[in-house]
Amino acid sequence: MPELFIGGKWTAALDGQVREIRCPADGTLVATVDEAGPKDAAAAIAAARDAFDRGPWPHTAAADRGRVLLRVAGLLERDKDAFARAESLDTGKRLVESEYDMDDIANCFRYFGNLTAAGGEDRIVDTGNPEVDSRVVHEPVGVCTLITPWNYPLLQTAWKVAPALGAGNTFVLKPSELTPHTCIMLMRLLTEAGVPAGAANLILGAGPTAGAPLSEDPRVDMVSFTGGLVTGRRIMAAAAPTVKKVALELGGKNPNIVFEDADFDAAVDYAVMAIFLHSGQVCSAGARLLVQDDLHDRFVDAVVAQAKEIRLGGPFDQNARTGPLISAQHRDKVEAYVAAGLAEGAVLRCGGKRPDDPALQDGFYYLPTVLDECAPGMSVVRDESFGPVLTVERFHDEEEAVALANDTVYGLTGAVWSQDVGRAHRVASRVRAGTVWINDFHPYVPQAEWGGMKQSGFGRELGPAGLAEYQEAKHIWRNLSPRPQRWFS
Repeated sequence: MPELFIGGKWTAALDGQVREIRCPADGTLVATVDEAGPKDAAAAIAAARDAFDRGPWPHTAAADRGRVLLRVAGLLERDKDAFARAESLDTGKRLVESEYDMDDIANCFRYFGNLTAAGGEDRIVDTGNPEVDSRVVHEPVGVCTLITPWNYPLLQTAWKVAPALGAGNTFVLKPSELTPHTCIMLMRLLTEAGVPAGAANLILGAGPTAGAPLSEDPRVDMVSFTGGLVTGRRIMAAAAPTVKKVALELGGKNPNIVFEDADFDAAVDYAVMAIFLHSGQVCSAGARLLVQDDLHDRFVDAVVAQAKEIRLGGPFDQNARTGPLISAQHRDKVEAYVAAGLAEGAVLRCGGKRPDDPALQDGFYYLPTVLDECAPGMSVVRDESFGPVLTVERFHDEEEAVALANDTVYGLTGAVWSQDVGRAHRVASRVRAGTVWINDFHPYVPQAEWGGMKQSGFGRELGPAGLAEYQEAKHIWRNLSPRPQRWFS
C-alpha cells in the first residue's frame, strides 16, 4: 500500500519514485517504500496548513488533546512487539534495545498527554490598574515540520510529535529515508487514537528533495530538526528568509570525566556502555574518556579488556551485545575517522577494523575501538564519529578536566565520576552541556528537559519546556472601563 500520509489519506509519491530499505545487519530487503519529492512535500504542507487554519485540532480542548495522546500511549503498548521488530529491521539494533525504546516512547506520549490534559492556566499580569484585565495565554505555533534521524527513529519522533500535537499544532513529519517503518506505523495509531485528518502528515524521502521544502516554505511556522551539524546549519539558513521558529538538536562530542577516586568497577562498566551502546550511534554517547593521570593505565586497560569481549550480531542474535552501523557509507566514514586519528598519533588499543567473523560479512559491522593517548587538537577528539570509537585523554587536576571537557564546539551531554560530592557538583556545574550525569551515563526521563549548548543546537525537548517549544505566548490586555483619552483634543 502507499506509504505517504497526507491530509488523512495514504498516497503514493507523485513522481512514482521508490526506495529499497535494507537491514544493516545482513543487507536483506526489508521493504520498498515510496520516495517523496518536492511536490509531495508541498502537498503535505498544504494539508497541514489547511488543518491548522480551518480544522478542529487547534481548537480542541487541551484536556481532549491530552486524552488522545494517552490513547496513543496505550496503543503503542498494545503493538509494542510489532513496533520493536520493525525498528530493529530498519536500524539493525538488537531487538531488546528496540523493546526498551518502545517503552520509553509510550512513556513520552503518556507524559505529554498528562501535561496537556492538566492544561496551563492563563498567567494574570498585575498592571497596577484595577480597570485592566491583563493576561498571558499560550497558543500553538502553527504548522510544524519535524525532521528526525535514523539512530532512534520513533523515539526522536515521539519527542517531537507528542508535544506538537499536545500544544494544538499540525505537522509534517519526515523521518530518515533509511528508517521509515515505525513512523508509518505511528500514523495509523494516531488516526486510530482520534487525531483528525490533516493534523498529522508523513512524507518519506531524502533531505535535499523531500526535506528542503519543509524548511523553506512560508506556510511552515516552525522547523524542529534532530541530526547532524552540517544539515542543521542548512536548515537554519533555509528558515531564515521567512524567520520561522527553529529548534535544533545536533549531536555532540561528549566528555566522560573519571577522577582517581571514582568507583572503579562502576566507572569502567559505564564508560564501555556510554560509547558502545548501539555501536556508538547515539548523540549523547560518551565518546571522549577523560581519565586522571594516576588512574589512567589501570582504567584504560580494564575498558579495553571489556571492549574486546563485546560480541557483535544482528537484531535477533540472543548473544549479541551491539549491532551494525547503519550503512556501508557510514562505516566508510568511521574507518576514515579512525585512520586520521592514527595518523595524528593516537594509539590503537583495540578494534580499528571490521570483524573477521564470516557470519558478519554481509552487514555493516565495525569492531569496538579504543584510541589512547589522544590530544585536544586531534580530529578524533574534535569531530563526531557517530560510531564505536572511544578516544582517551589524560588530565592532572580538576581545572584541567574542566578545560578539556569544554574544549569542544559541542555541548550536549557530559558525565563526572567521583566519590567526592563537592567536586562532582563543582565540575558538573562548570561543564557546558545541556545534560550532565554524576556517577551515571545515558539515563533520561520525559519530565526533564533535553537539549544542547553551543553547536549542539538550541531549544529543548521533553519536560515542560519541550511543550513550550511548540507554543507561542500571547499577551491579551482588556480595558474594563474604556473612556475617551482625548489625547489629540
